[in-house]
Amino acid sequence: MTPDASPAGMPAAIAGVGIDLLRVERIEQALARHGDRFAQKVLGPEEFAKFVARRTRDPRRGVRFLATRFAAKEAFSKAVGLGMRMPMSWRRMQALNAPGGRPVVVLAEPLKTWYEARFGAAHVSLTDEHDMVAAYVVVETRRTP
Repeated sequence: MTPDASPAGMPAAIAGVGIDLLRVERIEQALARHGDRFAQKVLGPEEFAKFVARRTRDPRRGVRFLATRFAAKEAFSKAVGLGMRMPMSWRRMQALNAPGGRPVVVLAEPLKTWYEARFGAAHVSLTDEHDMVAAYVVVETRRTP
């Protein structure tokens, strides 16, 4: 599911906003302690495959990718008001990239059904520097026909 497309001609209202700022060092330490188990706990299947590919090319890019996705999940959980409690879990929300590179929110069940009953489009923005990453998520209100 990609809850990022709004019906044309209908005004959008913001239902929630979430932001997360994270030091990359925190993710490096978690990877050092737990190895790939940490990445597999946090990342959905498509995200994990991209993490492995990026880490293979450049270990620093892999860590920053993992850090941005960690931040995106934290920001999303804040925007929808759940925090990390059911039906929200790390692997049920993925921040993937559209063909042009724009990050998009993709949800898995049961979070997908819970979300669709309450909210409209979700928008995510990610940024990273060598030592910090940030994610910003805005969710729209659900539109009724």
